[in-house]
Amino acid sequence: MSITLARSLKRAFERMPKPKASGSKHLLRLVRSDQEDIEQLETLALEGLNSGEPSQAGPGYWEEKHGRLDARLQTSSR
Repeated sequence: MSITLARSLKRAFERMPKPKASGSKHLLRLVRSDQEDIEQLETLALEGLNSGEPSQAGPGYWEEKHGRLDARLQTSSR
């Protein structure tokens, strides 16, 4: 199998520690790991979509959220 990588990806791949398994086995492990990460993100996204009623996130929403975060940070830094 032949794979063409962008230069930046090729350099990153070459800097990775050399696997004890063959290159194709190592690449297969990387692809599987990536697929698992994608599946986990999809699961989390669906959980978020199904977590309750949607809310509008307009300027007031973010101002309130920012204010609560500021208050928490001030309390925790004391």
